[in-house]
Amino acid sequence: MRRKIWLFPVAGIILFVLVATGANFWMDMLWFKELNAEQVWWTRLSSQWGLRMAAWLLLFLFFYINLLVTRRYLVPIPNLKLRDFLIARGITDQYSSRWLTRFYLISALVVSGMLSSYTGGYWKELLSFFKAVPFQVSDPVFNLDVSFYLFKLPVYRFIYGYLMMAVVASLIVVGIIYLIINPVWRRWLQIPPAGWKHMGLLLSAAFGLKAWGYRLQQLQLVFSDRGKVFGAGYTDIFANLKVLQLLMVLALLIALAFAVSAFRHRPKLPVYAALILVAVSFLGGGIFPAAVQSLIVEPREFAYEKKYLEYNIDFTRLGYGLDKILPTQYTVGQDLAWVDLEQCPGTINNVRLWDYRPLLNTLNHLQAIRLYYRFQDVDIDRYTVDGDYRQVALAAREIDKSRFSAQAQTWVNMRLQYTHGYGVAVSPVNEVSAEGLPRFFVKDIPPVSREGLDLEQPSIYYGELTDDYVIVNTHTPESHYATAGDKNVYITYGGEGGIPLNSLWRRLLAALKFGEYRILISGELKPDSRLMFDRQVLDRVSKIAPFLDYDDDPYLVIHQGRLSWIVDAFTSSRYFPYSTPVGDLNYIRNSVKVVVDAYNGSVDFYIVDPGDPIVQTFSKVFPGLFRSREEMPEELLNHLRYPEDLFNLQSQVLTLYHTTDPNIIYSREDLWDIPVERYGDKEQVMEPYYTILELPGYQEEEFVLILPFTPSKRDNMIAWMVARCDGPHYGKIDLLLFPKDQVIMGPKQIENRIDQDTAISEQLTLWGQAGSRVIRGNLLVLPINNSLLYIEPIFLEAEGGGIPELARVIVVYQETVVMEETLQQALAGIFGEQEPSPESSEEQPPGGVEPVPEEEFQAAELIRRAQEVFEKAQQSLREGNWSGYGEKMSELEKIISALARLVN
Repeated sequence: MRRKIWLFPVAGIILFVLVATGANFWMDMLWFKELNAEQVWWTRLSSQWGLRMAAWLLLFLFFYINLLVTRRYLVPIPNLKLRDFLIARGITDQYSSRWLTRFYLISALVVSGMLSSYTGGYWKELLSFFKAVPFQVSDPVFNLDVSFYLFKLPVYRFIYGYLMMAVVASLIVVGIIYLIINPVWRRWLQIPPAGWKHMGLLLSAAFGLKAWGYRLQQLQLVFSDRGKVFGAGYTDIFANLKVLQLLMVLALLIALAFAVSAFRHRPKLPVYAALILVAVSFLGGGIFPAAVQSLIVEPREFAYEKKYLEYNIDFTRLGYGLDKILPTQYTVGQDLAWVDLEQCPGTINNVRLWDYRPLLNTLNHLQAIRLYYRFQDVDIDRYTVDGDYRQVALAAREIDKSRFSAQAQTWVNMRLQYTHGYGVAVSPVNEVSAEGLPRFFVKDIPPVSREGLDLEQPSIYYGELTDDYVIVNTHTPESHYATAGDKNVYITYGGEGGIPLNSLWRRLLAALKFGEYRILISGELKPDSRLMFDRQVLDRVSKIAPFLDYDDDPYLVIHQGRLSWIVDAFTSSRYFPYSTPVGDLNYIRNSVKVVVDAYNGSVDFYIVDPGDPIVQTFSKVFPGLFRSREEMPEELLNHLRYPEDLFNLQSQVLTLYHTTDPNIIYSREDLWDIPVERYGDKEQVMEPYYTILELPGYQEEEFVLILPFTPSKRDNMIAWMVARCDGPHYGKIDLLLFPKDQVIMGPKQIENRIDQDTAISEQLTLWGQAGSRVIRGNLLVLPINNSLLYIEPIFLEAEGGGIPELARVIVVYQETVVMEETLQQALAGIFGEQEPSPESSEEQPPGGVEPVPEEEFQAAELIRRAQEVFEKAQQSLREGNWSGYGEKMSELEKIISALARLVN
């Protein structure tokens, strides 16, 4: 008994692992059921484990049968020297046919289980194999539908690798066994005649599989990167393909020879044939194609490769969706005037002065309200506010529990009481207060909002920072928000998010899953308490549909008084023939939009590109998971954005494939670059930016995503790409091409021109010397009436973490550079004072032109700002920081003056 006491801790460990795994399994099942996605979970789980178990069983049977064949030769131990060796050590006392059978059984089970463990990861490929939807586009070499390469070929490669592994592993094991039992010890490198039939059949199977492998290699030539471009070129077609066809035939003949020799006991002939195969593979796979490439192709490379370059251009543009881009010649005029600006009010009134980066810092200073709230990100969107189509910056006020003190990080606080974020801050991108701070359409706690942005349910239980579990609807009231008098308002969750903990069994499972005994024993939990976990938006959607790729930037939308996250989801592949890869993909579509309710956590997948065969295939694999675009609420449809990640990828590919001329692609004579811009005091690659403007040739303003291009290694602008986001135009991409005989100033040249302006340079330097950090925001390039207007905001931030303030606006047109306090003043500095119209004399238009929001908004903002500055002044006074005290009092004086002007 003592000798087996070690079994108890081993059994305990095994039991613990099983219980923990079972708890995770059960809780995941309940999680998917809560989201009405249990069918997706069961489909994935059954296919994953079904494939793994089937692969394990087949591999086990194959190993076991091969081992059993060797058993009849092993039991007598024909090798006398080996038999004496085993007898001397007493091993033969327990050696018998039954013992060997059990040993083989256990060995085959263990080894096959280990070698087949990877197979479950191919569940997606296997399901797509059986549900594949054709592309109706064929590759130009083998004339196979593209769906074959995306859905069929990966499965064939998986099966080939699996079968070859089984045969080779069996060959190695049985070969070692036959070598050991060789009756003639001195001839240990020879297989005895008794084992040759077995080995010959295995070798025949191996070479038969190898012949199939050569066929698969032929098909994979459409992914070749040997030549000038990606895809099969002249050398691949007229050298590699021929060699692979020869090798396939040789492998089939060798497989047949090994099968025949297995019964005739003549192994020399197929062995020699195998050596010939190796020689042909070496010469034909390396030397021959290299000779063709260097001696035939390279002297007249373009002539030989032109046809394949055309294949590469067509399929690359198709793979990245560039084939639908509409290029337009855009001649830049030189006669822009005020009247042109007045004809484009949608553009001028929505100039994005507030760069999202300094704005994020400003929001965290002005609108976080409490220490434990934090704005993680700022998103750009558009809303109709007071009847006007406005571009806004929107940020979610989420709870950041890492900001709690160590004493406050109790289980009740972290899991039961502080469960959610609260509300949003919404700011028009073009409006600035007298102090250089943003104005707000939605602000404060509880939220104060403008018409069209009403917020009835501001709680954020599911967001970007919600990476922990919480339990709601307990005896512990949830902290909702704090009033002006520092009194907390508490609520009890009334939604349907989370898993009901309505039984002791579920509480036990939850305790095991999270390793937290308090879930089981706490008296704060009620029968209708609900457990929320996997609340982080991207984690949540990827857990449901891991077969999709996701944009890194979910954005929040206000609709019907609620908050919802929209996540852009992509279908992608790296098996699109002839398409040049970027990273690990060469085909991508933004086929799906995912909507996550911030209060209930519900997740809905909407197909917005029904023409994509990959998403059609997934729809057949997971019926009921996807909804059509027509089922999406109209308020959400109005907030769809063209995804920035996809736009960046397409712009990267477009730098080469903006043309369809193979001669230009071959010579690389018309390469483009994404320009650089200055942010802060550093240069960086320019980011695309969302804005509202009237596109050339259209009469209404639209929400778009834009990015300029420059010629390679030059700074002038050559083109300007725009992705449209509104209504029926969603997803359309226009490319404005500037005349090559006309020099159009690029972003870097504009930045240099700003630096060379003496007055501007001196002012920026003076601010820097005075202890302020100068932040140069996004340089905007706006097309207006066949002209280009460049606008760059300038922010000031006090060293040591002050509040960024919009201090100046720089406008550049032709040779004129103007920096003023407002966009209106800067435009007036270039185009002269605006002629007042009867309408504008009564009310100033919005858009960085000194807009006048509602008095209650402005007064409340100034009062709160004054209180904040006064508190900081008092702190400086207590610390003896007289210079800081003077600065804050001066700032307070300005705020009071602004408030007095507002009241009067």
